[in-house]
Formats: sequence, structure tokens, C-alpha cells
Amino acid sequence: MENNELSAVLEKRLVARFLDMFIKLCLILGLGSFCFTIISPFMNMLLWALILAVTLYPLQQHFVARTGGKQGLAATALVLMGILLIVVPTLAMLSSLGESVSIFMGKVNNNTLVIPPPSSSLASVPVIGEKLFAAWSKAHADLPGLIASYRPQLGDFTRIVVGKMASMGGGLIGFVFSFIIAGIVMAWGVAGAKSAGLIAIRITDERRGLALTKLCTSTIRAVAMGVIGVAFIQALLAGIVMVLAGIPAVGVFFILALIMGIAQVPVIVITAPAIAIMWMGGDHGTGMNIVFTVLLIVAGMADNVLKPLLLGRGVDAPMPVVLIGALGGMAASGILGMFVGATLLSIGYRIFMAWVSQGPDGLTMSGQHEQ
Repeated sequence: MENNELSAVLEKRLVARFLDMFIKLCLILGLGSFCFTIISPFMNMLLWALILAVTLYPLQQHFVARTGGKQGLAATALVLMGILLIVVPTLAMLSSLGESVSIFMGKVNNNTLVIPPPSSSLASVPVIGEKLFAAWSKAHADLPGLIASYRPQLGDFTRIVVGKMASMGGGLIGFVFSFIIAGIVMAWGVAGAKSAGLIAIRITDERRGLALTKLCTSTIRAVAMGVIGVAFIQALLAGIVMVLAGIPAVGVFFILALIMGIAQVPVIVITAPAIAIMWMGGDHGTGMNIVFTVLLIVAGMADNVLKPLLLGRGVDAPMPVVLIGALGGMAASGILGMFVGATLLSIGYRIFMAWVSQGPDGLTMSGQHEQ
């Protein structure tokens, strides 16, 4: 009898304990879900701000030494300089892209767009040559009729383009706010670094936590400076020269150059058609065309100088990982997602490979990534 009563008491206590744990878990999950819902619209902006802060923190500390140890002043100066040197030219590139799309759609709607005749050699291309030649010939001979036959598809395409343009505009605004938030984070960099270390230690342990923070920091700086930074600066240089040269659709060339740069494809592939368009236009005369040609060639090959300056020892994540992260981020969240996706996927890849290569005691991870 006593055993049955004891069992009943233990069962009640076990049920009460389980119910107590279940309620606490539900409250924690509910609070976490609510917090994520609130912060999710700003997630990309905050992540990019953190990436910028980690990347630019050494430069901010250099400014601190020049300003007498004033963290806030140094961070503010760096943010203003970044907005002037990066955001303003980028805004010009995206405005050019929007203007090019608007002019193109206007010509399509007004039936003033002229398609040149196709080259006869196009028909000899295997598999798709004849179909491309026929479609191009029809566009040259009767473009309004061709447009009318594909009007539903063109309408869908227009909506997609307008949506992407709006996303890029929103991404640029997010870029500005990310710079401002990054400045605030850098101003409190010492406390932030300590908090990041404590979080990593709480997730793992003291030894692995320190290795994890160092791994994430090195990956962020390598990808942001050596891949994204080089590609962005190179695309910006090429875009500025194209604007000065009066080349149409500069925004399109800028986006393509940015993607090619992240993919580690020589940007000269993009600047070469721009050079051909400039020479065919013949608006500047031979002398100026030669000057702009040289500048575009230099811009297309600037990565050979920028990479040794910004990349340092190199990026441990393979280029396909960086490219997939950039394209996937761009598809999901626009131009801001391109930068965040490339960096986060590279961090995930390096953490995963460190986990794969470590032994049960975790010695390999600590020893391999502390250099």
C-alpha cells in the first residue's frame, strides 16, 4: 500500500515537473518567435551592419589613434566617408539602370525600338542558331507584331523588372542605414567583441568559443574585403568611367560587373562590350575614345591590384560557395542580400568544414584556425 502511495506521489511530482518545464519551454519559444517576427524585416540590414562593423573595425581603430582616442568621432567620420565614396556613386549607377529600363520600355510601348538585322553566321550556331536567327529576323522585320504575340510574357517581365528595381532602391536605403548602425557598433567595439566571445563560449566552451569567434571574424573580413569589396570597387570604377564616357545602360553594366567580380570572372568581359559600344557611337572623337578605352581596360583589370591590397592571405571558402551565396541572397533580398548571402554562406561553410575536420575533442578546429 505504501509503495502504491509513493508511486502515486512520484508520478504527480513527475507530471508537475514535466508540465512546468513544458510551460517554460513554450513561453521561451513564444518569446523567441515574437522577437524574431519583430526583427525579421530588418534582419538583412542588421546582418550587413555587423559585417561592415567587423570588416571596418581595424580601419576605425586607425582613425581612433588619429582623433585622440575618440571612438564615436572616428566611427562617425568613417560612416560619412563610406556614404560619400560608396553610396552616392551606387545611387547614380542604380538611377542609370532605372533610366535605361524606362527608356527601353518607352520605346517598346511607342513602337520606336529598332532591332538591327542579324548576322548570317548566327544561323550556323549548332542546336539553337536557326531558331535564334528566325526570331531575330522577325524582330527586325516586324517588332510590333512580335511584341503583340508575347504581350502577356512581356507584362510579367515588366512587373518582375519593376519589382527588382524597387528592391534595389530599398536595398540602397538599407545600405545607408547599415552604415549608420555599423558606426554605432564600431563605437562600442570593445564591449561588442567581449559579448560575441561570451556568446560563443556559452554555445560551445571557452577554448572552442574563442576559436569560433576568430574563425568567423577572419572569414567575414576575407570575404567582405577580398571578394565583395574588390568586386564592388571594380564595378564602381568601371561604372564611373562609363558614365563619363556617356555609355548607355550603365546600371546594367554595373550590376553585371558586380556579379562577375564576385564570381571571380575578369570584369574585362563586361567592359569590352562597353568599349565596343562607345567606339560605335563615335560621340567623343578618337582621342577621348582612346582615353576612355584605356580607363575601362584599367578598371576591368583593377582586381589584380586590389586583391593583394585587400585580400591578404586569401579566402578559405571556395568561389562557388561565395557565388551561390551572392546569387541566392540577391534572389531572396535584392542587392543587400547579395553581400549578406555571400558572407554568411562562407561562414557556414568554414564552420561546417572545421566541424568535419575536428576530432571528438575539438583539438583540430582550435589548432587549425588560430593562425
